[in-house]
Amino acid sequence: MQTFQHPRQMREHLDALRHQGHTIALVPTMGALHEGHLQLVDEAARHGDTVLVSIFVNPTQFGPNEDFSRYPRDLESDRAKLQQRGAHLIFAPTPELMYPEGAATRVCVQHLTAHLCGPLRPGHFDGVATVVTQLFHIAGPCTAIFGQKDFQQLAVIRRLVRDLHMPVHIVAHPTVRDSDGLALSSRNAYLSTDERQRALCIPAALQQVHDAFHSGIRTPARLTQCATSHIAPRVDAVDYISLVCPDTLAPLRDDIPQHHSALLAVAVRIGTTRLIDNILLSTAPSPVFPRSAQGTKPPRPTSPC
Repeated sequence: MQTFQHPRQMREHLDALRHQGHTIALVPTMGALHEGHLQLVDEAARHGDTVLVSIFVNPTQFGPNEDFSRYPRDLESDRAKLQQRGAHLIFAPTPELMYPEGAATRVCVQHLTAHLCGPLRPGHFDGVATVVTQLFHIAGPCTAIFGQKDFQQLAVIRRLVRDLHMPVHIVAHPTVRDSDGLALSSRNAYLSTDERQRALCIPAALQQVHDAFHSGIRTPARLTQCATSHIAPRVDAVDYISLVCPDTLAPLRDDIPQHHSALLAVAVRIGTTRLIDNILLSTAPSPVFPRSAQGTKPPRPTSPC
C-alpha cells in the first residue's frame, strides 16, 4: 500500500495505472476511520481493482466555531486499518498542497444547499464541493463511494458530477450502524457514556417513523412530530427534524402520495457534539434495525405517532 501526499504525483500514478488497464475506486474521507469507512472500502473493491482512499481534514468545510482544530487525526492508525482491509493507495495531502497560497476558487452547488444543514453551516457545502472537485480531478475517471448518512452531501456531489460532466460514477452505500443502532461517525468519539446513551433516541425515533409511514401515515407534520416528540426531550438542541423531498431536499407540506418517497433528516446537538442521521421512507421497507441485525438494539419508543 502506497501513500502519496502531492496532488501531481498522485495524478501521474493513477494515470499510469489506467494506462495499464486498471480501474480506480475512490473513497474520500477525513480520516479517523471507523467501520463505516471501512465498509466503503469494501464496497470500493467491488467497483475497481485499485482502491484509493483520500485522508484530508478539509479546512474550507468547517465554520469559524466548528471543530476543525480538534477533529480526530491519526494517520498511522488509519493506515493500519486500510492495510488490513486491502486498500491499495492513500492520498493524504496537506492543506498547503490542496490550497496553495493565493487559491481563490470555490465551487458552489445551488438550491440543494438551501435547506437542512445549508443555512446552519454557511459555506460548508461550498467547501465540500470544492475539495471533492479537486479530488475528482486528481483521481481522474473513477468510481467514488459515499455513505448515505451524509445524504445532503451525497446529493450535492451527485449534482456536481452531473452538472460538470465529470467522468466519475457515484455509488451510495447504506448508513452503517453500531449494534445499538447509532449511525457510525468519527464524531461519536466526542460523546460521553451518558451522551451516547441519549443519542440512541435518534435511531429509535427513525425506526418509529419508518413503522408509522408503513402503517399508512403520510402527513409530513404528523411524521415530523412523531420524531420530534421522541428526540427533542433527550437532546440538548435540535438543529432540524425535517421531512423533505429526496431529490430537491425541499420540505414537504402535503401528504405523501402512494408510491412516492420522502427523507426524514435529523441534526441535533448532544453536549458539544453535532450528530446527523436520516431515513429514506419509500414503498420498499428499509428499517433502521433490520430483522437480521445482531447485537443489542435500543428500545423502541412506546408512545405511538
